[in-house]
Amino acid sequence: MRRFLKILLCTLVIVILIFAVTEASIIIFGISAKPKKSDCIIVLGCAVYGDFPSPFFRERLNRAFELYKKGYARYIVVCGAKGPGENISEAEAGKRYLVEMGVLPKFVLKEDKSFSTYENLLHAKRVMNKKGFKSAIIVSNMFHLERAHLIAKKLKINSSFSGVYVKQYLHEEYYGFMRESVAVWYEILKTLSSF
Repeated sequence: MRRFLKILLCTLVIVILIFAVTEASIIIFGISAKPKKSDCIIVLGCAVYGDFPSPFFRERLNRAFELYKKGYARYIVVCGAKGPGENISEAEAGKRYLVEMGVLPKFVLKEDKSFSTYENLLHAKRVMNKKGFKSAIIVSNMFHLERAHLIAKKLKINSSFSGVYVKQYLHEEYYGFMRESVAVWYEILKTLSSF
């Protein structure tokens, strides 16, 4: 019984350490991510409320617009299919929002087939290939960037990153950081199992 408790305690300590190291890595990556001039900006999909981008999606789009205005890239690729409770695709909502902000419609490209981060980047890469783009800035919430980096690396997308942190939604941000520890390990294990 004592031996079993020792093993259980050691396992628990190891799990906590792995979680802490992963969490620190996600935070550091999100904070230190810096965009580089690229051919396009990829905005990862997020929820749409009816026809309008959710607060998280809006912040991602605002960051993309800011980078576009500063001359980091000429094109913006907006990702995301139409999910439950959404009247239009996330890509369409994102395009409408950016066009209202002042981006010319021809410079906003839609990727509206994807339902996950992996699919966002897979289909965005196809858009890039079609347009002859060689590099991208990937925009999402800070907590999301390390996993996006792992996927972009797997898909061989030459990318830099820019993250947003939505202070008004601290609870959701904290939850996102916690959830991503599991999601990052899922992505790592999925990649390892494919070898």
